[in-house]
Amino acid sequence: MSPFKLVVGSKDWHLHAFWLIVVLFAIVLFLEYSTPPAYVFGYLYIGPVLIATAHLSRRTAFTFTAIACILTMLNVWLPDVSTVEASTISNRSIATIALIVTGVLSDRNRLYQQTVLQQQNKLNSQEHLARLREEFASTLTHDLKTPLLGAIETLKAFQQGSFGEVRPEQKTVLATMMRSHKTTLQLVETLLNVYRNDNEGIKLDLVPVDLVKLAEEVTTTMTSLAASRRIHISLNYGTSDFRKFLWIKGDPLQLQRVIANLLTNAINHSPRGGKVEIALEPGSTYQTVKVIDTGAGVKPGEIPHLFERFYQGQSDRQAKGSGLGLYLSRQIVEAHHGTIWAENAQGGAVFAFRLPTFPYHPPA
Repeated sequence: MSPFKLVVGSKDWHLHAFWLIVVLFAIVLFLEYSTPPAYVFGYLYIGPVLIATAHLSRRTAFTFTAIACILTMLNVWLPDVSTVEASTISNRSIATIALIVTGVLSDRNRLYQQTVLQQQNKLNSQEHLARLREEFASTLTHDLKTPLLGAIETLKAFQQGSFGEVRPEQKTVLATMMRSHKTTLQLVETLLNVYRNDNEGIKLDLVPVDLVKLAEEVTTTMTSLAASRRIHISLNYGTSDFRKFLWIKGDPLQLQRVIANLLTNAINHSPRGGKVEIALEPGSTYQTVKVIDTGAGVKPGEIPHLFERFYQGQSDRQAKGSGLGLYLSRQIVEAHHGTIWAENAQGGAVFAFRLPTFPYHPPA
């Protein structure tokens, strides 16, 4: 249907409503003025007043309400100018007040409905804009991944001497470029995972997983990052110095991302020469992993917002990221029916998560 037809149809409907109100007024007017004043039919004007308020302009609706009130009161004296009783005036005054109250309340109700409709339209527009923005960001991050991978492979070829001998000073520059590209690629992959999880949900490949083994593997991959910031990483197995097992049922790849995100966050927010500790705490109901840094800690007011998307905070910690790593970690942990949280500790901050214990006994 074209906009022109919509406008024409709307005008036709208003015209029909106007003439319907006129006909109803004529019927009530005939009943009023063909009967003695003691018979009050003015209440019947409420119907036309409601129709006018719902379908015509405010000015027209108020005009019809005023006409109804005047006609109701005039019927006290017209067409018979006889002795007027007080009870008749009282009844018609009550009918007039009822018409006024009906007009005012109907007008307020229409204004309220218009406000609600405007808010709904505004909300729908914002939701549509948010969907477009997220689709654009998802498409953009996906398209950025391919050239980044190409650039990284090219840098590897340069480092391996595929394009000629590389001098020591050039190796330093290539290594810096490689770290920068890998960091950017990691950010792009995190952003892509966040949008995919929000739109499609997290798909988990659940198998028995030992969180201790995952923590040790992630720690090994973080050695170069920790060394660049002179951070010492240690694993704490609780009261015992011997390695333990923290069995849960989960997706190893997704949980590696959680530990890597928390460990990266701790390394980036610890001062040079500091220490990061991974505490592994077994339990009968939950298995807990804590990452403890020696940074400046977190302001208490920021703790409830740390795991929100794109939240970076205003603390005095050493570095700020994209605000996506902790949000992605929360997505993954909650998909495993676990809990993730942050708290301040003496001389630093603690980022931890716990997952339901899985009673698994590996074969000998």
